[in-house]
Amino acid sequence: MGRTRENPEVHAGSMADIAFLLLIFFLVTTTIQTDVGLDRKLPSDDVINHINVNERNVLRISLNKNDELFVEDRVLKIDELKRLAVAFLDNGGATENQLRCDYCKGARDPKSSDNPQKAIISLSSDRDASYGTYVQVQDRLALAYRELRNREAQRLFGQDFTVMEEKFYAAETKETEKATLKANIERIREMFPLNITEAELNVQSQKLAQ
Repeated sequence: MGRTRENPEVHAGSMADIAFLLLIFFLVTTTIQTDVGLDRKLPSDDVINHINVNERNVLRISLNKNDELFVEDRVLKIDELKRLAVAFLDNGGATENQLRCDYCKGARDPKSSDNPQKAIISLSSDRDASYGTYVQVQDRLALAYRELRNREAQRLFGQDFTVMEEKFYAAETKETEKATLKANIERIREMFPLNITEAELNVQSQKLAQ
């Protein structure tokens, strides 16, 4: 009579330990892709009708349900929006010393924005407008600010504003360099603050502001 062959036991304890260590390794080393969105503050009841500005300092942009873009009641192609936004933000039309923009290179039209700090882009969108077109509009406006910020960063610090931001958030950048970058970034942001709002504005007429 032959001997019955017994199956050897498999010790799974060590395999569980290895699997646990591999799980920890992947959790530590894997980079998780974050969601990409638009960096904007949406209007709330607290800010509606609480912003008082002069009419010439507001660039009104609207998007209707047919995805048609209007700038100051004039139909405009999306590809032309960046150029128009740059001209508005960089106008520097103020003549008073306290409002004068010495670094602005625009037309200095007295009927357009006084300076970049005063300039506000007011954006309204119909709820039936497509999200893709809305994002394109936001993207063109962001490009306008980026162009102006890069220009001034190159003039003052010899590098683009976008490069400065990348260096600031890079893990390998030293803390001493980050402190300098932070000050330079804040200075450029003060020169061209991101004034895009979807809130309603209390707009004063030209005569009241004179």
